[in-house]
Amino acid sequence: MRVDIWSDLVCPWCYVGKRRFEKALAGFDNPHEVTIVHRSFQLNPAAPRDRTSNRREMLMRKYRRSAAQVDEMDARMTQTAAAEGLEFRLDNTVTGNTFDAHRLVHLAGGHGLQDRVVDRLFRAYFTEQRSLFAEEPLVDLAADAGLDREEAAATLQSGRYADAVTTDIELARQLGATGVPFFVIDDRYGISGAQTPEVFLELLQRAAGTTTSP
Repeated sequence: MRVDIWSDLVCPWCYVGKRRFEKALAGFDNPHEVTIVHRSFQLNPAAPRDRTSNRREMLMRKYRRSAAQVDEMDARMTQTAAAEGLEFRLDNTVTGNTFDAHRLVHLAGGHGLQDRVVDRLFRAYFTEQRSLFAEEPLVDLAADAGLDREEAAATLQSGRYADAVTTDIELARQLGATGVPFFVIDDRYGISGAQTPEVFLELLQRAAGTTTSP
């Protein structure tokens, strides 16, 4: 069974959704028979690739909220994450273009390290307040997750995997995904959002034929 997961690496619900899916997988009868493929999505593809911006100000513009309202949103998100065992530190963070970070996820796929790299990037951004938007921090994080530092640097200095990222984003559009996280199980079942572990588990069981549709 294959599960394709579209996410953006600065999407807080994607990190929460990853943890919830992992809890569901732990309760699945045959978790070792499930192959997970992480796919690229960009919530803000128009963000400049040569600079960052204040995350709170970006959310204020995007959702037409006040600073206090964004802080309240972040507080609720932090509580939601904590319930999944995740520590979020969202104050004073920056945001930017995630295209290059996604290229490293594709590099990791060729080494069987996708999940480790995705998890490292999520934790770096949401817990450690580190940048995912420049070569040096990305190479450091890739190396932390087990990728070869020189290969990671060479990838970022070239156009390698750019087509793969673009293809993922286009495929998500064709599937009707307008937001993330977005999960596709065995090319048959699609589900959006950071669902509960129970919902994910039921879908895994349905795909495996161990339960029937209501």
